[in-house]
Amino acid sequence: MCLVCCLLSCKQHSDNKVNTAPDSPLSIATEILYAQGFSILKLDSGITIITVHSPWPNSESTFRYALVPKEKALDSNLNTADYDAVIPIPIERLVVTSTTHIPALEALGVEDRLVGFPGTEYISSKKTRTRIANGKIINLGTNESMNTELVLSIQPNLVVGFGIASENKGYETLKRSNIPVVYNGDWTEKSPLGKAEWIKFFAPFFGMEKKADTVFQSIEASYVAVKRLAQSAKQTPMVMSGALYKDVWYAPGGQSWAAEFIRDANANYLWKNTSETGSLSLSIESVLNDGKSADFWISPSQFTSYSELENDTWHYKQFEAYTNKTIYTYALSKGATGGLLFFELGPNRPDLILKDLIHIFHPKVLPDHTPVFFKPLNN
Repeated sequence: MCLVCCLLSCKQHSDNKVNTAPDSPLSIATEILYAQGFSILKLDSGITIITVHSPWPNSESTFRYALVPKEKALDSNLNTADYDAVIPIPIERLVVTSTTHIPALEALGVEDRLVGFPGTEYISSKKTRTRIANGKIINLGTNESMNTELVLSIQPNLVVGFGIASENKGYETLKRSNIPVVYNGDWTEKSPLGKAEWIKFFAPFFGMEKKADTVFQSIEASYVAVKRLAQSAKQTPMVMSGALYKDVWYAPGGQSWAAEFIRDANANYLWKNTSETGSLSLSIESVLNDGKSADFWISPSQFTSYSELENDTWHYKQFEAYTNKTIYTYALSKGATGGLLFFELGPNRPDLILKDLIHIFHPKVLPDHTPVFFKPLNN
Protein backbone atom coordinates (compact mmCIF):
# COMPACT_ATOMS: atom_id res chain seq x y z
CA MET A 1 0.00 0.00 0.00
CA CYS A 2 2.90 2.38 0.75
CA LEU A 3 4.14 1.94 -2.79
CA VAL A 4 0.74 2.99 -4.11
CA CYS A 5 0.77 6.02 -1.80
CA CYS A 6 4.02 7.18 -3.35
CA LEU A 7 2.78 6.83 -6.90
CA LEU A 8 -0.93 7.63 -6.98
CA SER A 9 -2.03 10.92 -8.51
CA CYS A 10 -5.41 12.04 -9.88
CA LYS A 11 -5.75 14.67 -12.56
CA GLN A 12 -8.17 15.04 -15.51
CA HIS A 13 -6.99 15.97 -18.98
CA SER A 14 -8.79 17.20 -22.08
CA ASP A 15 -6.04 16.36 -24.59
CA ASN A 16 -4.39 13.16 -25.73
CA LYS A 17 -0.77 14.20 -25.30
CA VAL A 18 1.35 11.61 -23.55
CA ASN A 19 4.06 12.93 -21.23
CA THR A 20 6.97 10.64 -20.51
CA ALA A 21 10.22 10.89 -18.64
CA PRO A 22 13.11 12.24 -20.77
CA ASP A 23 14.95 8.91 -20.65
CA SER A 24 11.84 6.89 -21.60
CA PRO A 25 11.08 7.51 -25.28
CA LEU A 26 7.95 6.00 -26.77
CA SER A 27 8.47 2.45 -27.90
CA ILE A 28 5.50 0.62 -29.40
CA ALA A 29 1.81 1.46 -29.68
CA THR A 30 -0.42 -1.55 -29.13
CA GLU A 31 -2.41 -2.28 -32.28
CA ILE A 32 -6.06 -1.42 -31.66
CA LEU A 33 -8.08 -2.30 -34.76
CA TYR A 34 -11.71 -1.66 -33.84
CA ALA A 35 -12.06 -0.04 -30.42
CA GLN A 36 -12.27 3.76 -30.38
CA GLY A 37 -12.25 4.35 -26.64
CA PHE A 38 -8.68 3.61 -25.57
CA SER A 39 -5.07 3.44 -26.70
CA ILE A 40 -1.92 1.87 -25.26
CA LEU A 41 1.73 2.88 -25.52
CA LYS A 42 4.58 0.71 -24.26
CA LEU A 43 7.70 2.68 -23.34
CA ASP A 44 11.25 1.42 -23.65
CA SER A 45 11.49 1.72 -19.87
CA GLY A 46 8.80 -0.96 -19.45
CA ILE A 47 6.18 1.58 -18.37
CA THR A 48 2.80 1.29 -20.12
CA ILE A 49 0.59 4.30 -20.77
CA ILE A 50 -3.14 3.64 -21.19
CA THR A 51 -5.33 6.50 -22.40
CA VAL A 52 -9.12 6.19 -22.11
CA HIS A 53 -10.78 8.52 -24.61
CA SER A 54 -14.42 7.60 -24.02
CA PRO A 55 -15.15 6.57 -20.42
CA TRP A 56 -18.84 7.39 -20.95
CA PRO A 57 -20.98 8.76 -23.83
CA ASN A 58 -20.24 12.37 -24.82
CA SER A 59 -17.39 12.57 -22.34
CA GLU A 60 -15.16 15.61 -22.65
CA SER A 61 -12.57 14.11 -20.32
CA THR A 62 -9.62 11.97 -21.29
CA PHE A 63 -7.96 9.84 -18.63
CA ARG A 64 -4.31 8.75 -18.67
CA TYR A 65 -2.88 5.98 -16.56
CA ALA A 66 0.75 4.96 -16.12
CA LEU A 67 1.40 1.30 -15.33
CA VAL A 68 4.80 0.86 -13.70
CA PRO A 69 6.40 -2.54 -13.02
CA LYS A 70 6.80 -2.87 -9.26
CA GLU A 71 10.52 -3.54 -9.50
CA LYS A 72 10.99 -0.25 -11.37
CA ALA A 73 8.58 1.93 -9.41
CA LEU A 74 11.11 3.62 -7.12
CA ASP A 75 13.59 4.20 -9.95
CA SER A 76 11.06 5.69 -12.35
CA ASN A 77 11.52 9.30 -13.45
CA LEU A 78 7.86 9.51 -14.42
CA ASN A 79 6.16 12.82 -13.66
CA THR A 80 3.19 11.48 -11.68
CA ALA A 81 1.34 14.80 -11.95
CA ASP A 82 0.77 14.10 -15.65
CA TYR A 83 -1.42 11.07 -14.97
CA ASP A 84 -4.77 10.36 -13.41
CA ALA A 85 -3.27 7.34 -11.67
CA VAL A 86 0.12 5.67 -11.49
CA ILE A 87 -0.35 1.96 -10.86
CA PRO A 88 2.24 -0.63 -9.78
CA ILE A 89 1.85 -3.85 -11.81
CA PRO A 90 1.13 -6.70 -11.95
CA ILE A 91 -2.17 -6.36 -10.10
CA GLU A 92 -2.76 -9.02 -7.46
CA ARG A 93 -6.05 -7.88 -5.88
CA LEU A 94 -8.72 -6.39 -8.14
CA VAL A 95 -12.22 -4.92 -7.97
CA VAL A 96 -14.27 -4.55 -11.17
CA THR A 97 -17.69 -2.97 -11.46
CA SER A 98 -19.39 -4.32 -14.60
CA THR A 99 -20.33 -7.89 -15.51
CA THR A 100 -18.77 -7.27 -18.93
CA HIS A 101 -15.39 -7.21 -17.19
CA ILE A 102 -15.74 -10.79 -15.90
CA PRO A 103 -15.32 -12.67 -19.23
CA ALA A 104 -12.20 -10.65 -20.06
CA LEU A 105 -10.58 -11.63 -16.76
CA GLU A 106 -11.52 -15.28 -17.29
CA ALA A 107 -10.22 -15.29 -20.87
CA LEU A 108 -6.89 -13.97 -19.58
CA GLY A 109 -6.86 -16.54 -16.78
CA VAL A 110 -6.68 -13.93 -14.00
CA GLU A 111 -10.14 -14.33 -12.50
CA ASP A 112 -8.44 -15.41 -9.26
CA ARG A 113 -7.26 -11.80 -8.80
CA LEU A 114 -10.85 -10.60 -8.42
CA VAL A 115 -11.68 -9.95 -4.75
CA GLY A 116 -14.74 -7.69 -4.91
CA PHE A 117 -17.70 -6.73 -7.09
CA PRO A 118 -20.76 -4.50 -6.57
CA GLY A 119 -23.85 -6.66 -7.07
CA THR A 120 -22.42 -10.18 -7.25
CA GLU A 121 -25.95 -11.53 -7.81
CA TYR A 122 -25.78 -10.24 -11.39
CA ILE A 123 -22.74 -12.33 -12.29
CA SER A 124 -23.63 -15.41 -14.36
CA SER A 125 -20.26 -17.07 -15.03
CA LYS A 126 -20.16 -20.50 -13.37
CA LYS A 127 -16.44 -20.19 -12.66
CA THR A 128 -16.78 -16.82 -10.93
CA ARG A 129 -19.97 -17.82 -9.13
CA THR A 130 -18.02 -20.68 -7.54
CA ARG A 131 -15.48 -18.17 -6.20
CA ILE A 132 -18.34 -16.01 -4.88
CA ALA A 133 -19.88 -19.03 -3.12
CA ASN A 134 -16.50 -19.82 -1.56
CA GLY A 135 -16.25 -16.31 -0.12
CA LYS A 136 -13.34 -15.27 -2.32
CA ILE A 137 -15.27 -12.40 -3.96
CA ILE A 138 -17.01 -9.92 -1.67
CA ASN A 139 -20.31 -8.24 -2.58
CA LEU A 140 -19.65 -4.50 -2.41
CA GLY A 141 -23.23 -3.25 -2.65
CA THR A 142 -24.29 -1.46 -5.84
CA ASN A 143 -22.17 0.28 -8.44
CA GLU A 144 -23.99 3.58 -7.92
CA SER A 145 -23.33 3.53 -4.17
CA MET A 146 -20.52 1.06 -3.65
CA ASN A 147 -19.67 0.37 -0.02
CA THR A 148 -16.31 2.12 0.16
CA GLU A 149 -15.61 0.82 3.67
CA LEU A 150 -15.88 -2.73 2.38
CA VAL A 151 -13.62 -1.88 -0.56
CA LEU A 152 -11.01 -0.45 1.79
CA SER A 153 -11.24 -3.53 4.01
CA ILE A 154 -10.29 -5.94 1.20
CA GLN A 155 -7.37 -3.72 0.11
CA PRO A 156 -7.48 -4.02 -3.68
CA ASN A 157 -4.53 -2.83 -5.75
CA LEU A 158 -6.94 -1.43 -8.34
CA VAL A 159 -10.60 -0.64 -8.95
CA VAL A 160 -11.81 -0.74 -12.55
CA GLY A 161 -14.68 1.72 -12.60
CA PHE A 162 -17.80 1.94 -14.70
CA GLY A 163 -19.04 5.49 -15.08
CA ILE A 164 -21.86 7.41 -16.73
CA ALA A 165 -20.57 10.83 -15.64
CA SER A 166 -17.50 12.41 -14.09
CA GLU A 167 -18.92 12.63 -10.57
CA ASN A 168 -18.69 9.52 -8.41
CA LYS A 169 -18.21 10.24 -4.71
CA GLY A 170 -17.33 6.64 -3.97
CA TYR A 171 -14.48 6.62 -6.45
CA GLU A 172 -13.18 9.92 -5.09
CA THR A 173 -13.13 8.45 -1.59
CA LEU A 174 -11.12 5.48 -2.81
CA LYS A 175 -8.63 7.73 -4.58
CA ARG A 176 -8.13 9.78 -1.43
CA SER A 177 -7.44 6.48 0.35
CA ASN A 178 -4.67 5.74 -2.18
CA ILE A 179 -6.56 3.05 -4.09
CA PRO A 180 -6.18 3.69 -7.84
CA VAL A 181 -9.39 3.87 -9.90
CA VAL A 182 -9.34 3.53 -13.69
CA TYR A 183 -12.32 3.94 -16.00
CA ASN A 184 -13.31 1.26 -18.48
CA GLY A 185 -15.52 2.43 -21.33
CA ASP A 186 -16.10 -0.81 -23.23
CA TRP A 187 -19.86 -0.23 -23.19
CA THR A 188 -19.54 2.99 -25.23
CA GLU A 189 -18.16 1.18 -28.29
CA LYS A 190 -20.46 1.03 -31.30
CA SER A 191 -19.03 -2.00 -33.10
CA PRO A 192 -19.18 -5.64 -31.97
CA LEU A 193 -15.46 -6.22 -32.39
CA GLY A 194 -14.74 -2.84 -30.79
CA LYS A 195 -16.34 -3.95 -27.53
CA ALA A 196 -14.52 -7.28 -27.59
CA GLU A 197 -11.16 -5.61 -28.16
CA TRP A 198 -11.26 -4.10 -24.66
CA ILE A 199 -9.66 -7.33 -23.45
CA LYS A 200 -6.46 -5.55 -24.53
CA PHE A 201 -7.25 -2.83 -21.98
CA PHE A 202 -7.13 -5.33 -19.12
CA ALA A 203 -4.05 -7.22 -20.30
CA PRO A 204 -1.25 -4.76 -19.32
CA PHE A 205 -2.38 -4.71 -15.68
CA PHE A 206 -1.34 -8.38 -15.48
CA GLY A 207 1.42 -8.58 -18.08
CA MET A 208 -0.87 -10.64 -20.31
CA GLU A 209 -0.62 -8.65 -23.57
CA LYS A 210 0.36 -11.61 -25.74
CA LYS A 211 -2.49 -13.73 -24.43
CA ALA A 212 -4.98 -10.90 -25.02
CA ASP A 213 -3.80 -10.63 -28.62
CA THR A 214 -4.24 -14.36 -29.11
CA VAL A 215 -7.72 -14.40 -27.57
CA PHE A 216 -8.92 -11.40 -29.55
CA GLN A 217 -7.46 -12.67 -32.83
CA SER A 218 -9.41 -15.91 -32.37
CA ILE A 219 -12.66 -14.01 -31.75
CA GLU A 220 -12.01 -11.69 -34.69
CA ALA A 221 -11.23 -14.58 -37.05
CA SER A 222 -14.39 -16.40 -35.99
CA TYR A 223 -16.53 -13.28 -36.46
CA VAL A 224 -15.09 -12.43 -39.87
CA ALA A 225 -15.45 -16.02 -41.09
CA VAL A 226 -19.13 -16.39 -40.17
CA LYS A 227 -19.92 -12.89 -41.47
CA ARG A 228 -18.45 -13.94 -44.81
CA LEU A 229 -20.39 -17.18 -44.67
CA ALA A 230 -23.65 -15.30 -44.15
CA GLN A 231 -23.15 -13.48 -47.44
CA SER A 232 -23.71 -16.80 -49.24
CA ALA A 233 -27.37 -16.83 -48.19
CA LYS A 234 -29.71 -16.29 -51.10
CA GLN A 235 -32.31 -14.28 -49.19
CA THR A 236 -32.10 -11.18 -47.00
CA PRO A 237 -34.94 -11.27 -44.47
CA MET A 238 -36.53 -8.19 -42.94
CA VAL A 239 -35.87 -7.91 -39.19
CA MET A 240 -37.50 -5.77 -36.51
CA SER A 241 -36.52 -5.33 -32.88
CA GLY A 242 -37.61 -3.77 -29.60
CA ALA A 243 -40.91 -3.51 -27.74
CA LEU A 244 -43.35 -1.10 -26.13
CA TYR A 245 -42.73 0.59 -22.82
CA LYS A 246 -45.39 3.03 -21.61
CA ASP A 247 -46.76 3.53 -25.14
CA VAL A 248 -43.29 4.16 -26.66
CA TRP A 249 -41.59 1.54 -28.81
CA TYR A 250 -37.86 1.45 -28.10
CA ALA A 251 -35.60 -0.13 -30.72
CA PRO A 252 -31.89 -0.02 -31.59
CA GLY A 253 -30.82 2.87 -33.79
CA GLY A 254 -29.52 2.19 -37.28
CA GLN A 255 -25.89 2.86 -36.33
CA SER A 256 -25.97 0.93 -33.07
CA TRP A 257 -24.12 -2.15 -31.88
CA ALA A 258 -27.28 -4.27 -32.26
CA ALA A 259 -27.98 -3.02 -35.77
CA GLU A 260 -24.47 -3.93 -36.91
CA PHE A 261 -25.02 -7.54 -35.87
CA ILE A 262 -28.14 -7.72 -38.02
CA ARG A 263 -26.33 -6.18 -40.96
CA ASP A 264 -23.37 -8.55 -40.59
CA ALA A 265 -25.79 -11.49 -40.41
CA ASN A 266 -26.94 -10.51 -43.93
CA ALA A 267 -30.39 -9.35 -42.87
CA ASN A 268 -32.26 -6.11 -43.54
CA TYR A 269 -32.87 -4.18 -40.31
CA LEU A 270 -36.14 -2.29 -40.37
CA TRP A 271 -34.59 0.97 -39.12
CA LYS A 272 -31.16 0.61 -40.71
CA ASN A 273 -31.29 4.09 -42.26
CA THR A 274 -31.67 5.94 -38.96
CA SER A 275 -28.59 7.74 -37.65
CA GLU A 276 -28.92 6.97 -33.94
CA THR A 277 -26.20 4.97 -32.22
CA GLY A 278 -28.40 4.40 -29.17
CA SER A 279 -32.12 3.67 -29.14
CA LEU A 280 -35.05 4.94 -31.17
CA SER A 281 -38.33 6.13 -29.62
CA LEU A 282 -41.20 5.22 -31.93
CA SER A 283 -44.99 5.17 -31.93
CA ILE A 284 -46.82 1.88 -32.23
CA GLU A 285 -48.53 3.23 -35.34
CA SER A 286 -45.23 3.79 -37.14
CA VAL A 287 -43.86 0.40 -36.08
CA LEU A 288 -46.97 -1.37 -37.34
CA ASN A 289 -46.81 0.56 -40.59
CA ASP A 290 -43.18 -0.35 -41.20
CA GLY A 291 -42.81 -3.70 -39.47
CA LYS A 292 -46.09 -5.55 -39.59
CA SER A 293 -44.78 -7.95 -42.25
CA ALA A 294 -41.21 -8.31 -40.92
CA ASP A 295 -39.85 -11.85 -41.23
CA PHE A 296 -38.19 -11.91 -37.81
CA TRP A 297 -38.52 -10.06 -34.54
CA ILE A 298 -35.53 -10.22 -32.22
CA SER A 299 -34.94 -8.84 -28.72
CA PRO A 300 -38.55 -8.09 -27.67
CA SER A 301 -37.34 -6.48 -24.44
CA GLN A 302 -37.48 -8.91 -21.47
CA PHE A 303 -40.45 -10.94 -22.77
CA THR A 304 -39.86 -14.69 -22.80
CA SER A 305 -43.16 -16.07 -24.17
CA TYR A 306 -45.94 -15.31 -26.63
CA SER A 307 -48.45 -15.39 -23.80
CA GLU A 308 -46.52 -12.62 -22.01
CA LEU A 309 -46.63 -10.51 -25.16
CA GLU A 310 -50.35 -11.10 -25.59
CA ASN A 311 -51.08 -10.27 -21.95
CA ASP A 312 -49.07 -7.07 -22.15
CA THR A 313 -50.89 -5.58 -25.15
CA TRP A 314 -53.00 -6.82 -28.04
CA HIS A 315 -50.91 -4.73 -30.45
CA TYR A 316 -48.19 -7.41 -30.55
CA LYS A 317 -50.60 -9.90 -32.11
CA GLN A 318 -50.83 -7.73 -35.23
CA PHE A 319 -47.29 -8.55 -36.34
CA GLU A 320 -46.69 -11.45 -38.70
CA ALA A 321 -43.64 -12.46 -36.65
CA TYR A 322 -46.06 -13.11 -33.77
CA THR A 323 -48.40 -15.13 -35.97
CA ASN A 324 -45.56 -17.05 -37.62
CA LYS A 325 -43.73 -17.67 -34.34
CA THR A 326 -40.48 -16.07 -35.52
CA ILE A 327 -39.67 -14.06 -32.41
CA TYR A 328 -36.35 -14.67 -30.66
CA THR A 329 -35.14 -13.42 -27.30
CA TYR A 330 -31.93 -13.28 -25.26
CA ALA A 331 -33.98 -13.20 -22.03
CA LEU A 332 -34.18 -17.01 -21.81
CA SER A 333 -30.40 -17.43 -21.45
CA LYS A 334 -29.77 -16.83 -17.76
CA GLY A 335 -27.15 -17.61 -15.18
CA ALA A 336 -27.79 -19.39 -11.89
CA THR A 337 -28.97 -16.20 -10.15
CA GLY A 338 -30.98 -14.84 -13.05
CA GLY A 339 -28.38 -12.64 -14.71
CA LEU A 340 -28.62 -12.45 -18.49
CA LEU A 341 -25.69 -14.03 -20.31
CA PHE A 342 -26.24 -11.70 -23.25
CA PHE A 343 -25.17 -8.65 -21.26
CA GLU A 344 -22.24 -10.35 -19.52
CA LEU A 345 -20.64 -12.59 -22.12
CA GLY A 346 -22.17 -11.12 -25.30
CA PRO A 347 -19.99 -7.99 -25.61
CA ASN A 348 -16.88 -10.15 -25.21
CA ARG A 349 -17.99 -12.85 -27.67
CA PRO A 350 -19.63 -11.09 -30.62
CA ASP A 351 -18.84 -14.07 -32.80
CA LEU A 352 -21.29 -16.17 -30.78
CA ILE A 353 -24.01 -13.53 -31.09
CA LEU A 354 -23.47 -13.36 -34.84
CA LYS A 355 -23.62 -17.14 -35.14
CA ASP A 356 -26.93 -17.15 -33.26
CA LEU A 357 -28.43 -14.59 -35.61
CA ILE A 358 -27.16 -16.27 -38.77
CA HIS A 359 -28.58 -19.57 -37.50
CA ILE A 360 -31.96 -17.83 -37.06
CA PHE A 361 -32.03 -15.82 -40.30
CA HIS A 362 -30.29 -18.39 -42.51
CA PRO A 363 -30.69 -21.85 -40.91
CA LYS A 364 -29.16 -23.61 -43.90
CA VAL A 365 -25.93 -21.62 -43.51
CA LEU A 366 -25.26 -22.72 -39.92
CA PRO A 367 -27.55 -25.73 -39.45
CA ASP A 368 -25.57 -27.36 -36.64
CA HIS A 369 -25.06 -24.27 -34.47
CA THR A 370 -26.36 -24.52 -30.90
CA PRO A 371 -27.78 -21.13 -29.82
CA VAL A 372 -25.96 -19.45 -26.95
CA PHE A 373 -27.97 -16.25 -26.43
CA PHE A 374 -30.94 -15.98 -28.81
CA LYS A 375 -33.64 -18.61 -28.43
CA PRO A 376 -37.23 -18.92 -29.72
CA LEU A 377 -39.86 -17.30 -27.54
CA ASN A 378 -41.74 -19.83 -25.42
CA ASN A 379 -45.40 -20.50 -26.21
